[in-house]
Amino acid sequence: MPQELQSKNVTPYEPKEGEDYMSPEQLDHFRKILEGLKVELGQDIDRAVHTMQDEATVFADPNDRASQESDMTLELRNRDRERKLIKKIDEIMAKIDSKDYGYCESCGIEIGLKRLEARPTATLCIDCKTLDEIREKQIAK
Repeated sequence: MPQELQSKNVTPYEPKEGEDYMSPEQLDHFRKILEGLKVELGQDIDRAVHTMQDEATVFADPNDRASQESDMTLELRNRDRERKLIKKIDEIMAKIDSKDYGYCESCGIEIGLKRLEARPTATLCIDCKTLDEIREKQIAK
């Protein structure tokens, strides 16, 4: 996944005194972050596809061929992750359009501006996410 889900050219949002949570300005701020991230991911995918096409060579040596296949498999796995992230960004953009963005899908409380700045695709507040991770660890044992 990209470094963290932040667009490099958007400064953190500073709410004005008395400003409501998820005001139109805040929603617009997060829309810009997500749109920038989506464009960046699309460019990464295009660049990777072109690189893979350029590097597609049939090696006579089985070790070279195996190494190339391993590299391609890893690259495809990364591209698939990015494709899924683009789909999630589209879902989050729909939440912004419906004004449901910024609220925990589990308990309904505010996720918080700082958490959304760090991870604009977050759908759970920090408490619900922590509980979710604890449950995952317990199931994995």
